[in-house]
Amino acid sequence: MTAPLVEMRHIHKRFGDVVALEDVHFELQAGEIHGLLGGNGAGKTTLMNILYGLYTADRGEIHVRGQRVLIHSPRDALHLGIGMVHQHFLQVAPFTVVENIALGTLPRLGGKKHVRAAADRIQALAQQFGLAVDPHAVVEDLPVGVRQRVEILKALYRGADVLILDEPTTNLTPQEVDALFQSLRAMVAQGLSVIFITHKIREVMAVCDRVTVLREGRNVFTRSRAETREEDLVRGMVGEQLDVQHSFLFSGRPQETEHTAGAPLIQVHDLTVLGDNNVPAVQGCTFTVREGEILGIAGVAGNGQTELAEALMGIRPIAQGEVTINGYRVRVGSTRHLLARDVAYIPEDRLEDGYLPAASVAHNLILGYHRRPPYSRGSFLDWPAVFQAAWRLIKEYNIRTAGPTEIAANLSGGNIQRLMLARAFAHPFRVLIAHNPTRGLDIPSTEFVYRKLLEARARGAAILLISEDLDELLLLCDRIGTLYRGQLMGILDRPAFDKYRIGEMMAGVAATQA
Repeated sequence: MTAPLVEMRHIHKRFGDVVALEDVHFELQAGEIHGLLGGNGAGKTTLMNILYGLYTADRGEIHVRGQRVLIHSPRDALHLGIGMVHQHFLQVAPFTVVENIALGTLPRLGGKKHVRAAADRIQALAQQFGLAVDPHAVVEDLPVGVRQRVEILKALYRGADVLILDEPTTNLTPQEVDALFQSLRAMVAQGLSVIFITHKIREVMAVCDRVTVLREGRNVFTRSRAETREEDLVRGMVGEQLDVQHSFLFSGRPQETEHTAGAPLIQVHDLTVLGDNNVPAVQGCTFTVREGEILGIAGVAGNGQTELAEALMGIRPIAQGEVTINGYRVRVGSTRHLLARDVAYIPEDRLEDGYLPAASVAHNLILGYHRRPPYSRGSFLDWPAVFQAAWRLIKEYNIRTAGPTEIAANLSGGNIQRLMLARAFAHPFRVLIAHNPTRGLDIPSTEFVYRKLLEARARGAAILLISEDLDELLLLCDRIGTLYRGQLMGILDRPAFDKYRIGEMMAGVAATQA
């Protein structure tokens, strides 16, 4: 094998008491797509932020084209031909595509001539690499997949021949994922090299030439795709924490006897909900979720999912229509009454809506249930009962904490997610509304949540699962509906599941409602 194009040696990085990277090595060969695989918190993005100059390593060396280099900023990285496309795009929404891409590169007094020249160059790059985009379109009017192309073109426009993509398939439709992979292969065929950060094993097997696996900030292995099995990648990511042979994450949903859903527990009719700008975020939605079924809601983030969940839980006003949950007519301010009627809720934004940072872990674990037994006796909390329950949940849900009295703000994002899940699943419920419940969790924790959801379904709960992970919905749901700009484009039954058909619905193509 020839000398690497990029080589990172003995990289160490610490944030306070947390060791993010410990003696990590990484090599990128010219003309390859190299997958950087690991679970949440494995150190993937931190390592690439060091290569891109956003962080500085505490120790270690970086070599580019055989020369040791010092990278203190993204400007230094771009000077070396290294560009990065982040998960959250760095764009000026009211600007056009050409203005976003050429921002900071045009002459200070440049006029229409320079803008035209920039647009022509962007158009040429777009055609060369299969990244179709209108240079004069306004960015805020573009779908997520096209906005991602703008970010890739921005790096290429600035001369990058090493492209770092951080979780690039998040919020893309299946069709857009396929198009992205085609573009990456075209780039590599024309001399570029790509680092593909992901936690999705199937993506590595689909598009990468080699893969490096990180776990807890350390190297596990680097292998070519040809000599790697999915099972090897799973074990590399999680160690021995998961019985891969019996994991339905990789073998599919367990077979079941014939199953019939029961009475409707969630009934939504002609629902319209306003967003924060007083423009309808949800429009005319009608659906039902019955006992013993999971209805999934798919869609690219920002198409009304948050507003839908908040309206169903009485957090956001209903502008039009009617919602009935477990026999209760929902109105704004109904959250407490819904919890008292055996409705559980896992919110999307764990930091804003999911917990009280200044309260203890124990307080957060009983939040919303603190007025009922076994936690209360009259007007007072039964602290022995609270702490007994808290210790049990900490152990069962693997919440990494010093104990029930620790302040919740000290927990990591993944542990806050586990806390919210423990709170929801610890109490009997007939209805569950869950929004991205496995975001930020490692593979064993994700499998644990999936089993909890299927167990709840089996005992007759009605579950509305809102998720941006289409694979999650395809695995768990009995029916899947798709939101596009706040409208329900259709609902498919399990026998009709097809990720490309759902992808069309995610892009606004209506399907026949079941």
